[in-house]
Amino acid sequence: MTFLKKRQRRHKRQSPLKDNPLRNPGQSLDEEINRIIGEEGDIWIATFCFCIALTLCEWWRWYANAQLNPVAMTIAATPFLVLSSLMFLRTRHRVKRLRMARDGEKAVGQFLADLQAKGYRVFHDILGDGFNIDHIVISDRGIFTIETKTYSKPIKGRSEIQFDGEKLLINGHLPYRDPVTQAKAQAHWTRQILKESTGKDYPVKAVIVFPGWFVRSTVKGKRNSLWVLNPKALPSFIDNESQVLRTEDVQLAAYHLSRYIRMKRQSRASFQ
Repeated sequence: MTFLKKRQRRHKRQSPLKDNPLRNPGQSLDEEINRIIGEEGDIWIATFCFCIALTLCEWWRWYANAQLNPVAMTIAATPFLVLSSLMFLRTRHRVKRLRMARDGEKAVGQFLADLQAKGYRVFHDILGDGFNIDHIVISDRGIFTIETKTYSKPIKGRSEIQFDGEKLLINGHLPYRDPVTQAKAQAHWTRQILKESTGKDYPVKAVIVFPGWFVRSTVKGKRNSLWVLNPKALPSFIDNESQVLRTEDVQLAAYHLSRYIRMKRQSRASFQ
């Protein structure tokens, strides 16, 4: 027994990582894509293939003079074939939209990587209670919560985002969900989280970015506390802001936010 215990102790291993890693751009969307494919896509593909195989089997037995009628089996299988086909196409459409949104977040993350070289702290995919913030930048210019909206564009014609300070239009149409309210709520939540953990009231600015779109803001829109931008313009907009935070305040906010992210990931993993 002593020999076995020593052998077990020698073979015990632990991870060299002391803390959970921070999250990557679009990680929540990657997780949702994998969930949809695993839970919804596979079952409808399997149902479709099973119905096809069963129907072909019955037709083969009829062709081989087994005195069976495949018509009844074909009629019975047809509703399942139609349903599985429709559900598969629906799942495929959802995955396509999620992949586009994920790629948009990753593209914005690449633009933000340039800010990290300047000493700015950049965090991705911060999980809240029932929502997530795509990116947060902490710098001496302030703290910025960034919501990425990746919409498909028409092949021809106008592709423009308009912001008048109150509402946002996509090619002249209101979006299905109001990103202005969403972005401001994310900034408010970030400000509250940092205030609760640090005791300091940090300035937090809400930002919405639209990869690949031309963004036009009215004079009133430009004066609004909310930024609506193409992500290519975001680094220069942040750099042009006045310095409002000291180095120690930046480090304190970054430390508490990174600790929150790691604790949130750990609690989520324990729950799952």
